[in-house]
Amino acid sequence: MNKVFSALAVSVDGYITGRDPGPGRGLGDGGALFDWYFDGDIASRAFNGFKLSAPSARLFDTLARRVGATLAGRNTYDDSDGFGGGSPHPTAPLLVLSHRPAPQISDRQTLVTTGIHEAVAAARRVAGDKDVALMGGGVVTAALAAGLVDELVLHQVPVLLGAGRPYFQTLPAQIRLRLIEAVPAPGVTHLHYEVER
Repeated sequence: MNKVFSALAVSVDGYITGRDPGPGRGLGDGGALFDWYFDGDIASRAFNGFKLSAPSARLFDTLARRVGATLAGRNTYDDSDGFGGGSPHPTAPLLVLSHRPAPQISDRQTLVTTGIHEAVAAARRVAGDKDVALMGGGVVTAALAAGLVDELVLHQVPVLLGAGRPYFQTLPAQIRLRLIEAVPAPGVTHLHYEVER
């Protein structure tokens, strides 16, 4: 069965965007979270234009090859200007979880309005034998609370942003993680966890 995971860049104080994210403003002033995408010598085999350090490229491209569908929350979708009608992943289709209509959904995108269980089930069907990647703090938190997440990857960047959108929102109970791998790299430390059940 395919897995459900999230792999997002996060500040040391837990933010996945900078201050004032939104349509036309992208992820706010959190650009430091993504410098490691472009400060290396190794071209990503999955994402055109990404030049990563050797340790980051190995882990990043391995994760990217796993993705068969991406499930994003509505804030992430809006902050990213609807991903230009496409997907944040070069080959995997995008599903958007929202409780309100999204006027610009394209034929490469699917809107799901019936909750996190149905959204993850739909993403699993679309992903086939590949995995589902979650994007956005609300979606990740809802999926964790529902017991639907298998792995978390925190691309932890050594910066304190002080504000923005948090990776995790309030959870109904404690969730334990098991560290699978910690990969230090220039400008980022990749922390790969398995969610314990």
